Amino acid sequence: MIEMPAPWPELSTAGWRETYDTLHLWTQIVGKIRYVRSPWLNHSWHVALYVTARGLTTSPIPDGTRTFQIDFDFIDHVLRIFSSDGAQRQLTLPGQSVASFHADVMAALAELGIHLAIDEMPNELPEPIRFSLDRKHASYDPDAVRRFFQILVNTDRVFKQFRTGFLGKASPVHFFWGSFDLAVTRFSGRRAPRHPGGVPNLPDAVTCEAYSDEECSAGFWPGSGAIDYPAFYSYAYPEPAGYRAVKVRPGAAFFSEALGEFILPYDAVRTAADPDRALLEFLQSTYEAAADTARWDREALECASGQPRVVRKI
Repeated sequence: MIEMPAPWPELSTAGWRETYDTLHLWTQIVGKIRYVRSPWLNHSWHVALYVTARGLTTSPIPDGTRTFQIDFDFIDHVLRIFSSDGAQRQLTLPGQSVASFHADVMAALAELGIHLAIDEMPNELPEPIRFSLDRKHASYDPDAVRRFFQILVNTDRVFKQFRTGFLGKASPVHFFWGSFDLAVTRFSGRRAPRHPGGVPNLPDAVTCEAYSDEECSAGFWPGSGAIDYPAFYSYAYPEPAGYRAVKVRPGAAFFSEALGEFILPYDAVRTAADPDRALLEFLQSTYEAAADTARWDREALECASGQPRVVRKI
């Protein structure tokens, strides 16, 4: 019997920093494999990973007339590569450095007849080291990864519920390996001014395409920089006048001037009497802050939250 962590487990950023950094780089390697084989989809949605019942997946990746898929299993702590012709390979995660992980994944793909090359420089990180040379990052704490995964499972579930209340263009709930966050985005239907770019180790063309449309985005990430603890975030692009002054819920939420985003510490959700409700309040109130100050057509864009087996009324 696998011992399950608490439904909303404790996870301090400092407590798993080295594992977090290593896992971040591993997801970049796997994400870049999806990137080089997938046709471009608006806002780079073709590069993201998705939460599964056991970890994260690329979903099927084209390879000629067949497909392959790469899955992180954070319960058994292995990486699995499957192809649609029935072949598969498996790698153990503990004990791997970034360099050995990169070498083993590429060797496993070659054994499956999948030949490709990726850009080995990490994205959106300071002082990047080429994957094939990075033996500095080699930590893996299975318990911390399991707790992180449980947070992703819960966040994915609540984000998907939130997504049902919107009729306009909305992203899937997906995991971006560059910034290492699980996110969901709503769009007003209007174009946005060109983004100035400048994201470290990310081409401006990618950033500008990602922010080509007016949006409100929310997500979860384990913390870094000015917010060095796990937190939920929400931001609007472009930021409307008066947005950052809006009072949002629950009471622990605040606007970070350093990040230009609303922040809700993960611990405020974890310790709430009803964590799902607290997170939904944050998602809804920050969306309303963006939609109201930017004058979105809310009547046309919104609907009641979805329920199992209940057809949406029109």
